[in-house]
Amino acid sequence: MAEPGSRAGSDESRSPWLRNGFVLAVAFIGFVAVVGVAVLVSSDAPESRSGAVSPAPGTDAGAGQPPPSAAADRGDCPEPEETGRKVPTAPPEGVDWKLFHSVALPSSKAAGPAVVEKDVARCYAHTPLGALLATSQISVRYLAAEDWQDVTRAQTVGEGREPYLKARAASERTADPRAREGAAQGQIAGFDFVSYTASTAVIRTVWRFQDGRMQAAATTVLWRDGDWKLDYPADPPAPAPVDSLAGYVEWGGV
Repeated sequence: MAEPGSRAGSDESRSPWLRNGFVLAVAFIGFVAVVGVAVLVSSDAPESRSGAVSPAPGTDAGAGQPPPSAAADRGDCPEPEETGRKVPTAPPEGVDWKLFHSVALPSSKAAGPAVVEKDVARCYAHTPLGALLATSQISVRYLAAEDWQDVTRAQTVGEGREPYLKARAASERTADPRAREGAAQGQIAGFDFVSYTASTAVIRTVWRFQDGRMQAAATTVLWRDGDWKLDYPADPPAPAPVDSLAGYVEWGGV
């Protein structure tokens, strides 16, 4: 993800959607209020984190919830090794990072993604760590992937999905292939679980940009059809600037 003026956005092999500077800006959750226009880093006041409903540190997030799905409920996904049900309060162990369109994305042999087919990375553990990995992977891939339509259809749900598909497809048909604006790129810098149940995880992710600015946005994943799916609401919440990682688990691959 290159900031404006860099050459990373000029790669001819990339989608015009990338080169036009729309995707990979701020928090990667599909802000399409203005189709084809870069989502700029917000200049609002620092985010207030009051009222966040985070699980208590070290608690069993699955307490009182149904156990993870049996293998029969996971479709063609292999049964994961990771079964821990505690919400991470420190950087998870056993996580590797790999660049995807210049964004470092986390993965785990134990928690997923267990299956990667072209740009679709799927099959996550039905655990807090699995939800965290799914949030990180899907929220970038459905924007940055060459096969963004396949990723969006396979791994997102919600009222905002179809409008996004239609609006982006229309924008790409008319995109200027000579556009070279670039985008304000960010990398994962930290996370905080707002809430977690066996069916829904809300995770606030902090993204750090090359100039040092940081933004945080809450993203929801839902357990559907044996895997975590990114919830794409009709009106995605806007990201908010943060001035430090205080209160977050510092985590990132770059």
